[in-house]
Amino acid sequence: MTQETVDVLIAGAGPTGSALAIDLARRGLTVRIVDKAAHPFDGSRAKGLQPRTLEVLDDLGALDEILAGSGDYPLLGIHLGPVTVPWRMFRHRDRSPDVPLPNTRLIPQYRTDRALHNRLAQLGQQVQFGHELTGLTQDATSVTATVTTPAGTEQITARYLVGAEGGASTVRKLLGIPFIGSTDEQDRLLIVDAVTTGLSRDRWHVWPAARGRFVGACPLPHSDLFQWMVRLAPGEDAPDGEAPINRRIQAHIRNSRVRLRELQWRSVFRPNIRLAEAYRSGRVFIAGDAAHVHTPAGAQGLNTGIQDAYNLGWKLAQVLAGADEHLLDSYEAERQPIAANVLGLSTKKYQGIAKLDPSSLRRGKDEQQLSLSYFGGPLAPATPPATTTLRAGDRAPDAELRDTTGRTVRLFDTFRGPHFTAIAYGTSAATALDRLRWPNSGAGLTRIVIDGTAHADHTLTDTAGTFRRGYGLTQDALLIIRPDGYLAQIATADVADAAAAAISPMTPSEQPRTHA
Repeated sequence: MTQETVDVLIAGAGPTGSALAIDLARRGLTVRIVDKAAHPFDGSRAKGLQPRTLEVLDDLGALDEILAGSGDYPLLGIHLGPVTVPWRMFRHRDRSPDVPLPNTRLIPQYRTDRALHNRLAQLGQQVQFGHELTGLTQDATSVTATVTTPAGTEQITARYLVGAEGGASTVRKLLGIPFIGSTDEQDRLLIVDAVTTGLSRDRWHVWPAARGRFVGACPLPHSDLFQWMVRLAPGEDAPDGEAPINRRIQAHIRNSRVRLRELQWRSVFRPNIRLAEAYRSGRVFIAGDAAHVHTPAGAQGLNTGIQDAYNLGWKLAQVLAGADEHLLDSYEAERQPIAANVLGLSTKKYQGIAKLDPSSLRRGKDEQQLSLSYFGGPLAPATPPATTTLRAGDRAPDAELRDTTGRTVRLFDTFRGPHFTAIAYGTSAATALDRLRWPNSGAGLTRIVIDGTAHADHTLTDTAGTFRRGYGLTQDALLIIRPDGYLAQIATADVADAAAAAISPMTPSEQPRTHA
């Protein structure tokens, strides 16, 4: 019996693996996504979605459910004996033409997972729970994974395999990839989701103490639950059960009105600080916590993982459509430095909390991940040209434009989907766009002309100047936007040749090859 070979097998159905499965499925690839857990994750764990991640989820078609299940972050209430000090962790930002989703959203992880799984189902895919990857072999054309299922052992053959099964990743271990960093076994956090009485829901409550000990209680939106975090002392046994947990919390906060009941989820978390030495071995990749694990400070880990998936998905699809295999090398080259920087940021914040440094509780531009850039990487060399605000490799901002009927059009609405985008700004760039050739296979190209005339999918005018200001343009330019929303090229001279050179490593040749 001949076994079907799927395009991509994904191990792990958390936010990273699910986002990758969505991206691949919407590109028409055959995908299987397996998870060793018997059922979807049911805890709050990672609960902050950053603005850049919200933009990714918008493109993937999961944003509406995310927004419906989330809320704004409340003010902190820092309890110092009888005094409660208000503290703003996040500064509320108004929507702007270039940043349509400017504020971090508070949402328990189980709702994020559910939104992604629902979107995946809309695309005709289902997570296979109770399926644990236990072995793998690979050759020049495929990977064969051994998967233990409720019905027995199955062999799944795929052209590529992605391990997104968390910090204890079996895939990473089978590949023998070193996971460099540290784990302090004495530094542990008890995390509990529970109905709570006697505590206001308009604050994220924190009770600090000496030597970095603290208890925190964050109200989870659209529920009567709080996520409790208790930093345990070295050698302290983590309490289990409603009565022991209540006693432990009361010993710290000394407020008899506060009581936990109906415990929904409990976990003991050890903050790891680790980064995989490599993100790829042959036809196998790792992503998310399988490639990098963080402290919980700053809400970075889940967000970085989703963006790993967003970076890798379109590249896998392009190579399967005939693009050069070397495109896949850019995944590690672009994402590993990002993870290293995020590790440094979250570690610094976590250490500051232990020292009772109030600034460590504040969240700003660095955490939002809007300014992350691939500038200087293999797909965005550190060479001119640039604009007054942007370089190749930077996030392409949103803008508000007008179409030929006078209707307002958001630039991000034209980006949404699995395609590349070419934006011709001005008459000479529009002429060059007319001559731009595009391969018949792989991701398509959406052509946009702004303040010019040419054959295009969208002809728009920058009436309010939001595009010109956001993109820092002072002359005609042809911009190539990657499927993940980053600038591949800013061409202002020799426009046609510059654009062709930029797209060459990312697209199939004119004579598309068969599946890699």
